[in-house]
Amino acid sequence: MYSKDIFLGMDLYAILLCAGVFICILVYSKLADKALISFKLQKFCFLCAIFAIPLGYGAAVLFQALYNIKDAGGFEISSNTGATFYGGLIGGAAVFLLIYFTVGHFLFSDGYHARNFFKVADCATASIAIAHCLGRVGCLMAGCCHGARTDAWYGIYMNGEKYVPIQLFEAIFLLCLFVYFTVSVLKKRSCNLPIYMISYGAWRFFIEYARADERGDTIVSFLSPSQFIAVLMVLGGVALLIFEIKYEKAHAQKTEHDAEQISNKQIANNCDGEQ
Repeated sequence: MYSKDIFLGMDLYAILLCAGVFICILVYSKLADKALISFKLQKFCFLCAIFAIPLGYGAAVLFQALYNIKDAGGFEISSNTGATFYGGLIGGAAVFLLIYFTVGHFLFSDGYHARNFFKVADCATASIAIAHCLGRVGCLMAGCCHGARTDAWYGIYMNGEKYVPIQLFEAIFLLCLFVYFTVSVLKKRSCNLPIYMISYGAWRFFIEYARADERGDTIVSFLSPSQFIAVLMVLGGVALLIFEIKYEKAHAQKTEHDAEQISNKQIANNCDGEQ
């Protein structure tokens, strides 16, 4: 679409990626305040993100290089390698979780970070969705990750040809997810992360059939790498959804039990005082 340099040697793709990171951090900060996450935990999450974002981008490039083996004739990383969202998500999430639960164990001796992990995840999921949305608009501007050639009215010219704008469709889908996740946080609902994993995994599985770019092979001959990861993502999301529902139920029961004990103790103290 438009791949010329605009600012400081960056094209629209790079600018939108940077904007995505900035808005991701801003949205998380605002939602974390609404979710009543402590300032100390918010600062710690930003520290985790400082390491997770660049290492996640490195993983995104690595995954893309693996995708390119068939076309490139071998494994190669260069300035033209590109990056894939799945690689960034998996690599970034792995680094974030590793730091969150290991370093957090020493910073929060009372386990506050662990007890509030799903609150953090709810806010982070909304942030990731809007950042990913902007990233897909960046893909549209760069003319990559498109669908098949078409003469349909919804086709968009990219690189001199008219293609199905898969990037635009995905950006709209992600924007809808962002709105849903934001409303969920504001209304104190949970399970954003597993819902994201299931919904995006299902979306990505089926939208891959409309992709026209070669993505390599997997151990399952009829699935592309992105579809294979999408299946794992959906299964992981279902497992996490079941776990989170059980965790929230157990936590609610414990809170109710503790409140009942406190109430009984207060009643007993009042009775003793009257005597």
